[in-house]
Amino acid sequence: MNSSTNKLEYSWSLYLILFLLISPMFFGPIIALLNPQFFEGLGDNELSLGSTLFVARNLAIGLAFLFAIFMRSAPMIFILILVRLITDLIDFPAFQIFRESPLIGQIIIFSLMCYLPAFFGLRILWKEIKSP
Repeated sequence: MNSSTNKLEYSWSLYLILFLLISPMFFGPIIALLNPQFFEGLGDNELSLGSTLFVARNLAIGLAFLFAIFMRSAPMIFILILVRLITDLIDFPAFQIFRESPLIGQIIIFSLMCYLPAFFGLRILWKEIKSP
């Protein structure tokens, strides 16, 4: 973190981690809005209540991430990654309970796109926050 302005300096690894964490927050809602049947919509052009909540939740946290990145605030990005990690830890068992998706595929997707980037991002940001 730059000590003169307390702004976060982004490294290539942090850029990659943030892309892996933030991109599903926009790609998922776009897919849900363009193809409601993909997320079990009610009719031809209607989203179910669960899909609507999914779209709203992901867009809200995605916009908060973009704002935090723009502000270059390490503590804000740290908190958002932590919240997203907790949400993903809840989403994995929910997918297994309410959807009959393949377990191995879900483990790979959640590990590579959610858990590992979050842990590495939290580690990098923690070091940035704690550095004088």
